[in-house]
Amino acid sequence: MLGAVTTGHPTSPRRHRRTRIVRAVLALGAVGAVVAVATVVVPMLLPPGPRPSFQLPVACGETWQLGTYPGHDDYDVDLFPTGGRAWGRPVLASEAGTVTEAGINGSLGGRTPDDPDGPRGRGGGYWVKIDHGGRWETQYLHLLEPPLVRVGQRVARGEQIGRVGSTGNSGAPHLHYEQRRGWQKVEAHFDGSPSGITHDDTEYTVTRTSNNCGPGAS
Repeated sequence: MLGAVTTGHPTSPRRHRRTRIVRAVLALGAVGAVVAVATVVVPMLLPPGPRPSFQLPVACGETWQLGTYPGHDDYDVDLFPTGGRAWGRPVLASEAGTVTEAGINGSLGGRTPDDPDGPRGRGGGYWVKIDHGGRWETQYLHLLEPPLVRVGQRVARGEQIGRVGSTGNSGAPHLHYEQRRGWQKVEAHFDGSPSGITHDDTEYTVTRTSNNCGPGAS
């Protein structure tokens, strides 16, 4: 009777060890990937927390006009001062949080205080986005110049993050502002009250006075 027939070379103990190490490394990598995905995805699946105490993103005591127009998108707010020049006015954080975007959204265009009718850009121009926790965030668009804050920076309510401008797709100097809960834009609230800017079916405006008088307000 013939014995067992084998081909090739017998497997060495060293090769067995290498195989076990490779498998262990792959397993650890898979676990790390799962943990990384869970760290990002799980918070986004949680229900939003309570609405933060947002304030108008402009200086304490100033009265501004809040408006919208057809095609602007529901809940988007354009802010214009009711008195004085808009160019260069301080833009303040509505609430404490962590900066997640600070740079250029789209392209800048060429509208400046010296050339207010220059070419439009695309998108939001210079902009800032702040994470306030509990899946709440705010966005500030069309800033005059590079933001005064950087990604990862912690800001206080009332801290200046930029200046009003007309970069991006903007027809005149103003601040485009949004509040978001999770993935959805919602009606902006200021000082505990709804802004009144909801749909964009028609052009309309309201006026509000800022109570953004916390630390860093100017």
